[in-house]
Amino acid sequence: MLRRWWEEAGSSTGGTRPTQQALAARLGIDQTTLSRYLNPKHLSTAPPRVVEILHTQLGAPAAELEQARTLCRTALRENGRKQGSDSTADQAADPADSADSADELGTNGPAGTSGRQRSRWLRRVLVSAAIMLAFTAGAFVNERLSAPDPKAVDTGAAGALSASEAPYEWPLLRMGEEDQFSRARALQNLLNAHGYKVLADGFFRQDTRDAVMDFQQRHDLAVDGKVGPLTWPELVKVVEHGSGAFEVRAVQELLNNVGQGGTAVSGKFTAATVQDLKFFQRTHGLAATGRVNADTWLALLVKQLPPVKAPAYQRGTSPLPSAPL
Repeated sequence: MLRRWWEEAGSSTGGTRPTQQALAARLGIDQTTLSRYLNPKHLSTAPPRVVEILHTQLGAPAAELEQARTLCRTALRENGRKQGSDSTADQAADPADSADSADELGTNGPAGTSGRQRSRWLRRVLVSAAIMLAFTAGAFVNERLSAPDPKAVDTGAAGALSASEAPYEWPLLRMGEEDQFSRARALQNLLNAHGYKVLADGFFRQDTRDAVMDFQQRHDLAVDGKVGPLTWPELVKVVEHGSGAFEVRAVQELLNNVGQGGTAVSGKFTAATVQDLKFFQRTHGLAATGRVNADTWLALLVKQLPPVKAPAYQRGTSPLPSAPL
């Protein structure tokens, strides 16, 4: 069932099916483990929290969630019975182990144990501690990811950080010869959303600086050609369903480089984009509205990963702006 959810994801909404790498990042597990869960020929059973998050992330039919939960619980019970039977059989096959355990705990035989017995006891203690730690971590991640979206407006919901309260500062971009990657491409797409005509390739050249200076002049800002804490707030737009391709592409550029898995950069505000956006907002203390206001723009710009090679699709393929102002 999980495999079918993944294979059918995006077909009904017109979005793009997420990669297993992206899904694994959102779930907080490694890709190999996720692959086992999605492989019908493998006997690994996904835990309930993984099933529920996959159902949400993949947009699976609502009616199938309870069925998946039931199958998951049944499989886990069967695994538990099998493990219990195996444990009983092991003790019957090697009664010395039971005696060793009793000796190690001081309930059987004289005080003091052999090095082999102490090693067995220590190993069991460490395994038990690791299991408890994994269970606690899983419960924490489940609480964070399954929390319902708060009611929100542009100024944020109760408990959410605002741009003035968050410990973030708008990044400063200026003209230079180096590739400035996702932040510069987002800037160039935003300039195009305001009617300018610059190539969104990540290189802050003279054409980008000219557009920035013209924008600053039109908005009564200091005309210095640098994009910082005064220019960004005027430049960003609220992005939601119905927004233009350039501003949507700018958001997707930034979402694609925050370490939560790939986001398709298409210029279309798809259901997958909304899911990625809400996930980012929840994990950064923002109101999970699924729309981008100034607070979300600020967090996205600040949380960009260290520069990586610009994606192949970006080289000269940005949608052409209509006309310069």
